[in-house]
Amino acid sequence: MNEDLLGYNEMVEQAMRSVVRKALERAAKGGLPGNHHFYITFRTDHPDVMIPRRLAEQYQEEMTIVLQHQFWGLQPDDEGFDVELSFNRRHEHLRIPYAALITFADPSVNFGLQFHVEVEDDDHIVAHTAEAASDEKGPGRGDMEIAENSDDTPISDDDADGDDDDPAENGGNVVTLDFTRKK
Repeated sequence: MNEDLLGYNEMVEQAMRSVVRKALERAAKGGLPGNHHFYITFRTDHPDVMIPRRLAEQYQEEMTIVLQHQFWGLQPDDEGFDVELSFNRRHEHLRIPYAALITFADPSVNFGLQFHVEVEDDDHIVAHTAEAASDEKGPGRGDMEIAENSDDTPISDDDADGDDDDPAENGGNVVTLDFTRKK
């Protein structure tokens, strides 16, 4: 096989990350129209990710957030984005660089992107893609730790309204978000 001296894979990755940036810019300006919502999976161990310590301890490698109804201060820039989300009724600030993204999806229109992520792990670089993890976790699951309840069905807006149960106690890696759309 010939060596890619032009760097096509890198160009494609950059183009896909610019799609995410543009979608976030539109959401930051006018909110999310219609039923649009974003599932964003990212590497929590990426050196430029800034999340609260308790979330980093709970999600040591990756986490999926949902931008749907309740998010504040969404500020995308050329390198990544800042957003404030509610976790168990506590507002938390997150800074996520585009280089840490594993997947970006808008299920309302059946749109999704998968990224190749490299994170330095002591003396070597660990390459991580959503496809590689789907082999480990079963078909179609990828690396997404989508907010789910203990019986493996997605949490609806009605389920997220007042349940103070700690997801870790229920046996799953679950990100609980309170949902209300910012208008």
